[in-house]
Amino acid sequence: MKVGFVSLGCPKNLVDSEVMMGQLVARGHELTPHPDQADVLVVNTCSFIDPAKKESVDTILEMAEYKKVGRAKKLIVAGCLVERYRGDIRQEMPEVDAIIGTNELDHIVAACEGIEEASDPLQPYLYHDLTPRVLSTPRHYAYVKIAEGCDHPCTFCVIPQYRGAFRSRRFESVISEATRLFQQGIREINLIGQDTTCYGEDLGLKDGLAHLLARLAQIETPHQKWVRFLYAYPNKVTQKLLDTIAEHPALVKYIDMPLQHASANVLKRMKRGSHGDLFLKLIERIRRTIPGVAIRTSFIVGFPGETAADFDELRAFVQAAKFDNLGVFAYSDEDTSASYSLDGKVDGRAIQNRKRRLMALQRKISRARNRKLVGAEVPVLVSGVSAETDLLWEGRMPTQAPDIDGVTLINDVEGAEPRPGEIRRLLVTESQDYDVIGTLLPPDEAAPQLVSAPLINIAPLVTA
Repeated sequence: MKVGFVSLGCPKNLVDSEVMMGQLVARGHELTPHPDQADVLVVNTCSFIDPAKKESVDTILEMAEYKKVGRAKKLIVAGCLVERYRGDIRQEMPEVDAIIGTNELDHIVAACEGIEEASDPLQPYLYHDLTPRVLSTPRHYAYVKIAEGCDHPCTFCVIPQYRGAFRSRRFESVISEATRLFQQGIREINLIGQDTTCYGEDLGLKDGLAHLLARLAQIETPHQKWVRFLYAYPNKVTQKLLDTIAEHPALVKYIDMPLQHASANVLKRMKRGSHGDLFLKLIERIRRTIPGVAIRTSFIVGFPGETAADFDELRAFVQAAKFDNLGVFAYSDEDTSASYSLDGKVDGRAIQNRKRRLMALQRKISRARNRKLVGAEVPVLVSGVSAETDLLWEGRMPTQAPDIDGVTLINDVEGAEPRPGEIRRLLVTESQDYDVIGTLLPPDEAAPQLVSAPLINIAPLVTA
């Protein structure tokens, strides 16, 4: 049986898709990137915000057309949209033949094969190192999920409803999977979870993430490697964690720490607490402990009760913090979230205006930061030929995480031709708002050998 996958949303969703694809391949089924050639189509959805929900519904309907014009006999919908609209999908989308929630990933084979299998969508699920996976990222980097679920009470978020309470993978399970990935030739591992900084707390581990990162940094590899973690919760960023990142060269000097806002008033309504002044002290401590660190954050604008004064406070905070990378989300009023019942709703036009103004401010900050890089030599992980033009190569500095930050464009090469997966030095010659451009210098290590291994690499139909 040929199965086509469409994976939407964040890297956490992508790993879920890789796990489902891995189980199908282990059962002897074939994956195809061509929807018109698939016998079964699977759409792994996201519904965290309204645009993601709309994209998920549109993609389901698009894939349903292949049941008419292609060879597809079955359409399966998985992921967060199922958790939120399980009954509605069954009633209002007859094109859908089966649904799989975020805690039912191990039922994908039965669903594709048409086997009725009892399931408990409320039973927590978390994959481990022996779970088959099919990597859908480029062959030089991968995501590793170290935890699932969340215990934070953020009023804007419905993830705890969908994914359950926070639970960590076993320490050695993560080390085993990472070791195998590095042996395959993976050069960069990105640790993910709803909140990676809580890793190990449920297992009785103190400073669990710091100890995990130290062990990962010590894995022997034939080539230089990068390890980064994403989605830190600010009050969980300990001095031990910062000291560990500073100590090990393999741990990229990068902190992804979504702060969501800077106004104490808004943060209180979000049930996150804290305020901008405390955040600035934390940022100063991070930069003091880890020289050259890049800090990325994200904010929500237009949250219920956010006044013009609250937004001005946020803008002043961004100007003072001078983040390396920043994302802004327009508040989305989800009817299953606690924030849905809050008063003080902000007009949609005002929300979009605030988003534009905050991103315009960050663009100036990023442009100034990138200008300071001109003339410097920086390490880059070579990705491949640029998607924009085959006249340029593309890579990423350690300060640029995959898919969410800017990129490094290579317009000249000294020495051997670049190969995807190489880590080389680059002389920065130009800067843009979010990207930099430069000359790739001669390699100081042998080109990596990407080894075939049980973790197969195949691109899904769509990754958004």
